[in-house]
Amino acid sequence: MERQLAERELTPLLIELVDLALTAKQAHWNVSGMWFRQLHTQLDELADDVRLWSDDVAERLTTIGIAADARVATVAAKTPFAGFPSGFVGSTTVAPLIVERLSKVTENNQSRIEKLGAVDLVSQDLVIGITGGLQKHEWMFAAEQPSQHP
Repeated sequence: MERQLAERELTPLLIELVDLALTAKQAHWNVSGMWFRQLHTQLDELADDVRLWSDDVAERLTTIGIAADARVATVAAKTPFAGFPSGFVGSTTVAPLIVERLSKVTENNQSRIEKLGAVDLVSQDLVIGITGGLQKHEWMFAAEQPSQHP
């Protein structure tokens, strides 16, 4: 196994997941509007799942001899996501922002899965499982939005 390649793929995933978990909680606390109750609950479920997945990724890094770094300063400096709005955020804004983030991580994971398959099947399997869960959440949040179809 090439540890450096696994580190290059898993470390950014850890940062994305930690950011996503924090964003989900921020949105959970401050969502307002027509879908409040459903989104409030859904965001809590997302945060719980993503926190578990980030722990799995961090422990995988440590298992293969790489120190996991998801300190606040590291996540803030390296996240690919724009900041989440402050204050109360309407449900019609929250759902698309969450879908956008979920989509970005799952898109990034497609490349990670391919690269890890060549060097570390255990890490690849971990990322495949996380991607399936993220895609399920993405589908559920996307279904909250008004249909784009006539």
